[in-house]
Amino acid sequence: MKLVVGLGNPGSQYAGTRHNIGWEVLDHLARRLRWIGGGDDFNRVARSKFSGLAMDGTVESGGQSDKLLLLKPTTYMNNSGQSVQAAAAFYQLSPADLMVVLDDLALPCGKIRLRAGGSSGGHNGLRDIERALGTNQYPRLRIGIDPAPNRVPGRDYVLGRFTEDQRTRVDPAVERSAAAIELWLKNGIAAAMNRFNADADEKEE
Repeated sequence: MKLVVGLGNPGSQYAGTRHNIGWEVLDHLARRLRWIGGGDDFNRVARSKFSGLAMDGTVESGGQSDKLLLLKPTTYMNNSGQSVQAAAAFYQLSPADLMVVLDDLALPCGKIRLRAGGSSGGHNGLRDIERALGTNQYPRLRIGIDPAPNRVPGRDYVLGRFTEDQRTRVDPAVERSAAAIELWLKNGIAAAMNRFNADADEKEE
């Protein structure tokens, strides 16, 4: 059993904001897996479960079929741990079976970075998940949204929408992120890091 969590905030006012990039990746991943069609909406099809919107199915994992749960916490970002802990406890998952997808102010817009564990880096969603699970040693996929401009508070920036220029870089990053998660499911975090972190480094040069 694997759990992929996309971080974000519920409500139409937050749709398309920088802080909700994790939700966008889950939308794209569900379509790649053919769990929903191109015209379907994840939030409408998903079930309300674990203080979030949940969708599950079967995927190839480590050479065999495994169950996968996609989860969008609806607790608001700062309380994401409540939803993640509930799902992890129900399925008795180890931290290594969890992948969290989130925005990152420290990365250039459109760059993705996978890690097997580490600090929250000041991200409130990760901080609360660490608190709820009692560990920071779980995989995460960060998607760059650029640092906040001068004189713009970080909170206002992450709750704002991408500029047109940023969108040209974010949309391909969403697709790469979904592909990276699929590779993680099949071959593990090391394989996903080797492939997609290297791709990101090459694009930055």
